[in-house]
Amino acid sequence: MVQKLGERGIRDERVLEALGELPRELFVKEHLRSQAYQDFALPIGNEQTISQPWIVARMTELLKLERRHSVLEIGTGSGYQTAILARLAQWVYSLERVSELASLAIRRLRELGVDNVKIQSFDGSVGWSDRAPFDRILVTAGAPAAPPPLLEQLAVGGRMVVPEGGREQQRLVVYRKLRQGVRREAGETVSFVPLTGRHGWGGEDSDSSDR
Repeated sequence: MVQKLGERGIRDERVLEALGELPRELFVKEHLRSQAYQDFALPIGNEQTISQPWIVARMTELLKLERRHSVLEIGTGSGYQTAILARLAQWVYSLERVSELASLAIRRLRELGVDNVKIQSFDGSVGWSDRAPFDRILVTAGAPAAPPPLLEQLAVGGRMVVPEGGREQQRLVVYRKLRQGVRREAGETVSFVPLTGRHGWGGEDSDSSDR
């Protein structure tokens, strides 16, 4: 898997090492474990998925993580991406709206001995203000636009990666927060489950049509 990720353009050696070390099969349902290292998304229940390895690697690479960083993750899911972030950053704070998934992820990470992660079941689109500001923010669901609270909770000098666009298809967007404002750069086309909540689909920041 790691070799294929390198062939597809992932260059950050720390990211590749983290994906190579973490047992992905522990984050999928037992009957799907034989497919755990294939490069496609897999269902994890509650209409959610574990992203394909390339997407996990690419989004992590775009964050440009350093060991000293505090990271906010929106959408814990299975906890796989969370565990990758935990190997590369100092602290990871992760929000998951589905309480069942949050509980399962907490248990998995505890069993793996991951102790620099805090997970709560909450509306991720409003962020985690008590722990802000964050050096990095990663959104793992498709948003109609970058949720304003997340941009507010991003530290000056920080980076946020978010799939932004319509319900079915988005582009990976990197936001960089500078003292003079926020810079936005759009990248690859992707497809994520929708970000729901106050500042996601169905909330005050969405409209009735895909953008």
